[in-house]
Parts: sequence; C-alpha cells; structure tokens
Amino acid sequence: MKVQWQKLFLKTSVWLTVEILLNVMGLDNLADYSEFVFNNQALSQVTEAFSNLITLVI
Repeated sequence: MKVQWQKLFLKTSVWLTVEILLNVMGLDNLADYSEFVFNNQALSQVTEAFSNLITLVI
C-alpha cells in the first residue's frame, strides 16, 4: 500500500485549520460532526491530540 503523502498532508492541514477555527469560534460541535461523517482514524487521532492541546491552552 503506497501512501500519497502530499494528498494526506493537504487533507489533514485543511481539516486541522477548520477544526481550530471552529473551536475558537465555539462551534466545536460542527467540527465533531465532520469527524463523524468522514470517520478517518488518522484525522480522529489528530483531532484528539489538538483537542487536548487546545483544552490545555484555554
């Protein structure tokens, strides 16, 4: 299985940016819904890590 790193990086970067913006605006439920819809393990792990990081910062 060959990983398409550029595509993975682009999707993760876009998703992460949207997640952070929604969290800052207080719309984290919408971001959580996007996780449910796309249900990707890699993204959910990144979400959990950044959610924990943001919780520590706030």
